[in-house]
Amino acid sequence: QVQLVESGGGLVQAGGSLRLSCAASGRTFSTYVMGWFRQAPGKEREFVATITWSSSSTAMLDSVKGRFTISRDNAKNTVYLQMNSLKPEDTAVYYCAAAVGGTVRTQKETYAYWGQGTQVTVSS
Repeated sequence: QVQLVESGGGLVQAGGSLRLSCAASGRTFSTYVMGWFRQAPGKEREFVATITWSSSSTAMLDSVKGRFTISRDNAKNTVYLQMNSLKPEDTAVYYCAAAVGGTVRTQKETYAYWGQGTQVTVSS
């Protein structure tokens, strides 16, 4: 069982940066694949980024490549999403998720545990 708590969201102007954090409970955090998803009003929840337990492999949504970076610190049971050059279209609630397994995954149905989400609003 893993409990996830996101933080770091807020209001930022276009071109600005935010770093989201997701703190996980549980001693087996290092065995989980972690992911970030987002959901804008009226839209489906979409994949943003994922990272394996060893940080050896990551995957990113095409529209955030070069702007967002996912990383994790297993000693702190925390996964991060560094977001740079933010655009108004990045506005959404961002969710952290955890899945058992060793490979990156982009399908939200494959994640068993979810946080409550943190709002990111990018103004133009």
